[in-house]
Amino acid sequence: MISFTSDQLALWLGMYAWPFARMLALFMTAPVLHDQAIPARLKIGFSVLAALLIAPLLPAAQHVPVSSPHAPLILAQQVLIGASIGFSIRLVFAALEMAGDQIGLQMGLSFAGFMSPGTGEQTPIVGSFLGIIASLIFLAINGHLMLFAAVTDSFHALPVTAGLGPQLNYAALATAGGDIFRIGLHVALPVLATMLILNIALGVLARVSPQLNVFAVGFPVTLLIGMIALMLALPVLGPLFEQALGQSLLRPLH
Repeated sequence: MISFTSDQLALWLGMYAWPFARMLALFMTAPVLHDQAIPARLKIGFSVLAALLIAPLLPAAQHVPVSSPHAPLILAQQVLIGASIGFSIRLVFAALEMAGDQIGLQMGLSFAGFMSPGTGEQTPIVGSFLGIIASLIFLAINGHLMLFAAVTDSFHALPVTAGLGPQLNYAALATAGGDIFRIGLHVALPVLATMLILNIALGVLARVSPQLNVFAVGFPVTLLIGMIALMLALPVLGPLFEQALGQSLLRPLH
């Protein structure tokens, strides 16, 4: 007959509960994975599966029982770590969407938008387009597997301990907001520069030929040139996004 004590049961539950909490927090905040189209039960199921795979890889020192007096603090730490990793990745997606908003503004498409099924809000069309492109690139480069690997590595950089233990790099997370503007500017700069040159050319044309209706000609020309410039800039988006993704995964852990 198999018998076990309550302490053994608490230790066994703690072995899987802390990785589960960290993974669930990641699923609730990470891009693509947090989408409202994914049922909550499916997110919980994937978190349980990931915890079952990660827990045997953890050293015995990280098997803290759930009956520990530090259990609420440990739970809060795991949720914070998982949410921080997901939040740092969402900053990259926010940067691309911001770049799309600026491009759409210069192209004259700032008024065009549609209801996003993920957020339930109306979003600009170009920003949403770049957000979808970012999601496809994320899946194409196995970004979801990179997230799982980052969470697994986080147990070595930020282990489960009964005390406070190593802390997140809060300063890096606080300054990560600047990456939204840096990455967004890198993505949007070629198209914005093209639009600036086009506007200067239209301004000179309006001075040379006053009888020309610049407002009637300018909008379709701006839209056409903007589409071409955006199409030519898309091949650069993949390597830039992959590099920013790799940096964002490491930011909370160092």
